[in-house]
Amino acid sequence: MRLTSPLPVAAVLAAHAFLAAPAAAQAESAADELARIVELWLGSGHGDHGSLSFTYWNDEGAVPPACAACHSGPAFVDWLGADGSSFGIVDHPAPINSTVDCAACHTSAAHALSAVTFPSGVTVEGLGPNAVCTVCHQGRQSNDSVAAATEGLPDDAVSEDLAFLNIHYGIAAAVMHGGEVRAGFHYPGKTYQGRFAHVPGADTCVACHDPHSSAVATDGCLACHRGVEDIRAIRTRHGDFDGDGDQSGGIHAEILGLQARLYSAIQTYAREVADAPVVYAPGTFPYFFHDTDGDGLPGEGEAIFPNRYQSWTPRLLRAAYNYQVARKDPGGYVHNPTYLMQLLHDSLDDLSGSVDIDMSGLIRP
Repeated sequence: MRLTSPLPVAAVLAAHAFLAAPAAAQAESAADELARIVELWLGSGHGDHGSLSFTYWNDEGAVPPACAACHSGPAFVDWLGADGSSFGIVDHPAPINSTVDCAACHTSAAHALSAVTFPSGVTVEGLGPNAVCTVCHQGRQSNDSVAAATEGLPDDAVSEDLAFLNIHYGIAAAVMHGGEVRAGFHYPGKTYQGRFAHVPGADTCVACHDPHSSAVATDGCLACHRGVEDIRAIRTRHGDFDGDGDQSGGIHAEILGLQARLYSAIQTYAREVADAPVVYAPGTFPYFFHDTDGDGLPGEGEAIFPNRYQSWTPRLLRAAYNYQVARKDPGGYVHNPTYLMQLLHDSLDDLSGSVDIDMSGLIRP
């Protein structure tokens, strides 16, 4: 037999050794491997039975269909149509306390999935092993929903018809595809980075994340990006994008710098134009709240739903939405740093049309 792609000698020897082993030894080896995988999964977010992702609806007794596909393992099987139901829909409430388990991802329907439609309506095909991950890591809002909500309204007038639009969380796939799927709000006349094309072998979700623990395998990153000990120190684009005069850190530092500048600008705009100070509480829905004491911090009694921010103007909503996009993908510096910096930069630039923001030191990537 002639091999068109030679196998590593070690792999051939291992295969021969496995086949030559007694059946009992093979079974024991397989059982050990399964136990290892289960242990990895139990330590991951997908297997965390106590996570809010799987317990949020406990008092209600079921996960509503709109949320179920990504927050209940059986519902994801239903969404895939792997149980004989229609593909792409969950039409009944799903069981609570059900994690994203083995059955969710290891079905023939899951393995065959290759195309996913994003909230913008854009369908991306040829996703291969990224497809299953993309279903639940694409967010719930897009440029299109923000544009539709603000269409026809004066940019700087507070509107009672506006409410914050939250892209959701764990939005790595949306950020990775960037401008291609319109994850963030795109300002008219601007162009945006599409999918971030990493090097072959590091361009899929499971190439960088262990498929069971979801932990990031950083050895490959550091092997290519020599001279750094932390992947947050990596940068391949050299420019002072956040305008702080410091380019010694990684691209992660530039994104954080732009985030900080945009948040400050949002607070300035809310105070001076909307006449209603605002604060951001990263772990509390709906994230933006009235700053009732004016101290710029989400104090006790402020980060509660009844005090949610309700003085939105279209300009403020667009900037706050992009700020949230950047905040909700903490790994965005790997997934698509250029796209995030473009969103943050353009949001600052737009706010500068109404409040005093010094844009002179900023560089748009």
